[in-house]
Amino acid sequence: MDQTQDLGVAAVLVAIELSKATWLLAIHEPVSGKVSRRRVGGGEADTLIATIEQIRHNAEARLRAAVEIECVFEAGYDGFWLQRRLAQSGIACRVMDPASLKVDRRARRVKTDRVDAECLLRALQAWRRGDRHACSFVRIPSIEEEDARRPHRELARLVKERVAHANRIKGLLALHGVRTYQPLRRDRREALAVVQTSCGGPLPARCRAEIERELSRLELVLQHIEEVEQAMAEPAFLPSLESKDEPARSEPAASDAVTMLEKLTCVGRETAVVLAREVLCRDFRDRRSLAAFAGLTPCPYSSGRLRHEQGISKAGNAIVRARLIQLAWRWVRFQSTSDVTAWFLAHTAGNSKRSRRITIVAVARKLLIALWRYATTGLVPTGARIRSA
Repeated sequence: MDQTQDLGVAAVLVAIELSKATWLLAIHEPVSGKVSRRRVGGGEADTLIATIEQIRHNAEARLRAAVEIECVFEAGYDGFWLQRRLAQSGIACRVMDPASLKVDRRARRVKTDRVDAECLLRALQAWRRGDRHACSFVRIPSIEEEDARRPHRELARLVKERVAHANRIKGLLALHGVRTYQPLRRDRREALAVVQTSCGGPLPARCRAEIERELSRLELVLQHIEEVEQAMAEPAFLPSLESKDEPARSEPAASDAVTMLEKLTCVGRETAVVLAREVLCRDFRDRRSLAAFAGLTPCPYSSGRLRHEQGISKAGNAIVRARLIQLAWRWVRFQSTSDVTAWFLAHTAGNSKRSRRITIVAVARKLLIALWRYATTGLVPTGARIRSA
């Protein structure tokens, strides 16, 4: 959306506080300095659009001039479907980053839908007046971009479920002194049939029945993991960074990002897909904005004589950040000739394990920037090894 505003045109500003039960609208009209409020049933987009159009009609009747409508709501549970629906109806709508809003810093503050809606409205008013630090707006992904992120996110959730089921089975067996059973082996059912307690007897009937039900759930999760991994391995799944609405980019950047990343030693399909879908589909001004997106920027505390680092901000995409930390450890192990690995070894020589864990975060940031340049310009990270064809 265009960041400039035509302040010569009268505008009705509508802040929408979303919830499952009701939507609260805080409305500021150019003919009045007051804020009016209306309620709409949760999820009733048609009613919302009709209400907004009625507000527009009333404002134009009073001013006898055209009036523009601009809506805003916080990013959250409802995603972006409402923004797309409003845009289809010709209503401008922005989605605000909730973390960018300025709130009361008192330990116990008033928290109501009315207060939240008015806070959104004030932030939008300040932003339109030119205060670009009043709030931040999120980039609206296309439906295709959102859908392309589902497989690797589902896979991450399934892996957590697999760990949970396996740990629960091991915990049930540990109650009877059994510590050698491995629920992830293919012969899990046969092995369970011969398991004996530490006293030499069979498992209690109810405990065995519970474990068998857990195994059934575990096997279902394993089946789903296999299906998702097979789908991600298909050539048709590979993403393309080119957009139909954008001019063609340079040849290296227009090529398949996943294929490019997979050419690097220690970068697998999963990691390549996550980086391509979560990071490389976006446009970044520079390396600082890229690192900020992943939450890998420093967070200093400097007030008076107090000066110390609070660590990284962790304000960005947690999925990307976790994947980059994993990749950083693999990189320093398998990309021994890389400049990034040499930098890591030089800064951690003779240091403790804790120092290595801290420094690996800096490696992750350097890798993110290097891989971004590689995927967009074709510049291979210095010293990095490429897989042979």
